[in-house]
Amino acid sequence: MEIFFTILILTLVVSLSGVVTRILPFQVPLPLMQIVLGAILAWPQFGLHVDFNPELFMVLFIPPLLFADGWKTPTREFIKHSREVIGLALVLVLITVAGVGYLIYWMIPGMPLVAAFALAAVLSPTDAVALSGIVGEDRIPKKLMSILQGEALMNDASGLVSLKFAVAVAMGTMVFTVSGATLEFVQVAVGGLLAGVGVTWLYSKSLRIINRWSGDDAATQIVLLMLLPFASYLIAEHIGVSGILASVAAGMTISHSNVISNAPLAMRLRANSVWSMLEFVFNGMVFIMLGLQLPDILETSVTQAELDPTVETWMLFTDIAIIYGALLLLRFCWLWFMKYYSRLFQKKRPMLFAQYTTREIWIASFAGVRGAITLAGVLSIPLLLNDGTAFPSRYQLVFIATGVILFSLLCGVLTLPLLLRGVTVVDKSLYKKEERMARMAIAEVAIRSLQKMEERLAADREENIDEQVVREVSARVIGNLRRRVVGESDLEHSLEIENLERRFRLTAVTAERGELYHLRATQQISNETLKKMLHDLDLLEAVLSEKV
Repeated sequence: MEIFFTILILTLVVSLSGVVTRILPFQVPLPLMQIVLGAILAWPQFGLHVDFNPELFMVLFIPPLLFADGWKTPTREFIKHSREVIGLALVLVLITVAGVGYLIYWMIPGMPLVAAFALAAVLSPTDAVALSGIVGEDRIPKKLMSILQGEALMNDASGLVSLKFAVAVAMGTMVFTVSGATLEFVQVAVGGLLAGVGVTWLYSKSLRIINRWSGDDAATQIVLLMLLPFASYLIAEHIGVSGILASVAAGMTISHSNVISNAPLAMRLRANSVWSMLEFVFNGMVFIMLGLQLPDILETSVTQAELDPTVETWMLFTDIAIIYGALLLLRFCWLWFMKYYSRLFQKKRPMLFAQYTTREIWIASFAGVRGAITLAGVLSIPLLLNDGTAFPSRYQLVFIATGVILFSLLCGVLTLPLLLRGVTVVDKSLYKKEERMARMAIAEVAIRSLQKMEERLAADREENIDEQVVREVSARVIGNLRRRVVGESDLEHSLEIENLERRFRLTAVTAERGELYHLRATQQISNETLKKMLHDLDLLEAVLSEKV
């Protein structure tokens, strides 16, 4: 019962966190607010304690979030920017592990080199979810955000694989070699991607068979879709490859399969709503869980530092600032290097970095905030070695990693809005032009199909429809479509007519909905009829509410 109440409390806090951020007189990013609320819940006065199981955390929260990110990531853009993504998600991670690892080893007395590498490994992955929570949607230019999202999707695996090697070396279960580590990483990464694609393929085939048995049952299909990221992750981990990359690959594959496009309308509508809700709850849970661990991490680390004669408590806080500064500077230098490398040696097909200004490089540098993967990774480090002794400097690793997460979020909150001030994010006029072109193109195709249908109905005597009625209905529908196929001079007038018609239809929908409630109140229709007709009106209103 205690677990049940804890889940209810956390879900309630996640729901209210968005309300709290809106009623405050000053703006606080949602992730920071959720961390603060989590820390307040863990305070002794409230006494909410949640044991953080890293393995359970990774299985429960990470797969659906990465699956959703992969689903929303355009595969064509991801492949187009693959060089940029590999440069950040793989090469920069390895440079970070080596460079920052040696810095930590040199800076913190008594910390073994393997432990320093483990800390650098968990600090290397960035978090696009936290970034979106800090700056909001559509605040970072698209050409930059697409690369940051691709990096965040892929560097989780490279960072955690590096951590796995460091822990294995510390535990004495393996001897590190460059060739062995490279081969292992390729196997884990490629295997994870193939596992995600394979599981999604099997899912799409199985769903067709299930649909034959259950019919167009949207609820069954949505539940199966919710299980897909967990299945991809667990199967990949079971066979010894990257479950993280399997979840990403599953999300990117499902967007190109015909599972969604050929699904019934009810499933498509409900699936989007369900996933939006799950993303909000799971994202909030991640940051609240981080806040819940803060008091315990702080208390444990300070206590351990007081018992350790080689460590000063105030130095732990100084180490956090220095390490984050090193991560930021290394990221900036690497982006700067990639910019000029692309300009000098890739003139025929330069990377997108070649176009970056110094301001955009700083934006990309501060955008590399740390989040859930870093916390889960550092807390997954074992307490004891195989010989029964404590894992070296573990409390320092946990404290510094947690501090870097918070410090990166705070620096992003303070710096990114200033760097993004005056930056043109999207060219809305270009989007409107694309939308108008698409509307004209689909209207022309629709008109041709309606003309063919009119001819077919007129020639088909079995339909037994009055030819005058066919022409009248066809002319009415084609007339509405022809308003879209106009020149620039008549476009504004056509849009005014469409908007006016939309307003009239919305007024009619509102009146119809009110009358439905009246008919049910007077018991002239049943609840089943009310629900069905309200659902139809809601769909119509959703279509009419879309602005041109």
